Amino acid sequence: MHRHGYKGRKFGRKTDQATALVRGLMCSLIKYQSITTTLARAKEIRRDTEKLITIAKKNDLASRRLVIARLDDMETADLLVDVITPQIKRNSGYLKIERAGYRKGDHAEMGTISFVDDIDLNTEKTDKKKGDK
Repeated sequence: MHRHGYKGRKFGRKTDQATALVRGLMCSLIKYQSITTTLARAKEIRRDTEKLITIAKKNDLASRRLVIARLDDMETADLLVDVITPQIKRNSGYLKIERAGYRKGDHAEMGTISFVDDIDLNTEKTDKKKGDK
């Protein structure tokens, strides 16, 4: 049996569980701008998240619906489309991974994944509240 045409890592889980893991990590990365996880997981979510950011930068209805479908979280999708992507000025390479040593229990290599650009979440939220009043 060959593995041609299969992309992504398995993470020792069934397909639906691995998909849920990646979605959860992507949502956490968007909410907190930086997370520490195993290096393999960080490398896997970087690929998917950078594609998602590229879609969100179009900022139209179709791209917003795609982001919502891929994240399964409306608040995180709105945060990505309305607050984060307008602050990103580059065309690609939105995320960086830094090695963070080894986990104590099983000696798994850890990595911190974060945005390359500095993102301010507070200014956009207060501007929206001022505009609504």
